[in-house]
Amino acid sequence: MPHADPKDVVRRFNLDVIERGDRAAFEALMLPSFVNRTAPPGAADGPESMWQTFDHVLRPALSDLRVEIHDQVAEGAKVTSRKTIRGRHTGTLLGVAATGRDVAIDVIDIVRVEDGRYAEHWGVNTLAAVLAGLRQG
Repeated sequence: MPHADPKDVVRRFNLDVIERGDRAAFEALMLPSFVNRTAPPGAADGPESMWQTFDHVLRPALSDLRVEIHDQVAEGAKVTSRKTIRGRHTGTLLGVAATGRDVAIDVIDIVRVEDGRYAEHWGVNTLAAVLAGLRQG
C-alpha cells in the first residue's frame, strides 16, 4: 500500500478494524514500529495496545459498534479525523456494568501514515464523560 491515500488508510482502519474487528486488516494497516502518542504514562503504546483497546475494551462492551467519520483533513502524511464511535452498552465497559443504553464517544485524532500504514497516533475523546454518564444512570 505504499501509494495509498492517507485518508483512505484511516477510513479503512476505522471501518475494518474498529467497527468490524478485522485482525488481518489491523495487521496490514499497522507498522510494527507504530507508537500511540496518547497512551497514558507507563502504559503500552505499540500496535498491540491499540488492538487491545478495540478488541478487549470497546467491542465486548458495545454491541452494534459503528464508526461515523464526520470530517477528515489531511496535510502531507497526517490525517485528522472527527468521528463518533457508537454502540449499545451491553457489556462491561472499563468497570461499568452493562446498562443497555446507547452511547456515543466523540473522538478527534491525528494519524501519521507511512507507506500506507499507521505510524503514529494522537487523540482526544469523550470516553471519560460517557463513563460518568453511564455510572449516574
